[in-house]
Amino acid sequence: VQLVESGGGSVQAGESLRLSCVVSGYTFSGNCMAWFRQAPGQERGGVAYIGKDGGTTYADSWKGRFTVSRDNAKNILSLQMDGLKPDDAGTYFCAADRWYCDLRDWYRYGAWGQGTQVTVS
Repeated sequence: VQLVESGGGSVQAGESLRLSCVVSGYTFSGNCMAWFRQAPGQERGGVAYIGKDGGTTYADSWKGRFTVSRDNAKNILSLQMDGLKPDDAGTYFCAADRWYCDLRDWYRYGAWGQGTQVTVS
């Protein structure tokens, strides 16, 4: 199982970024996929998830600005980040789990990427 994030970078407030997570090694469509963010000195926190059926849930901080999507044909999870704020900065991780689909307990996701850094000034 391998999850590889990309798309992070350094932007100014108000700009956009699109993160991608390419998944290999298992059946992508059979897993709930999620994005988490970890800022320096903070615990890893949920941003958004997308279930096997395509249903989405967002944490309040990102609702209305971020959009999570999945392409089951290409095994890619995406996060469109619009209207970025300095508080959005941190390392963004994608996660996958066959059974757990929530944002409360990051440790219940069985597979993780290495993270991609987002800086907003």
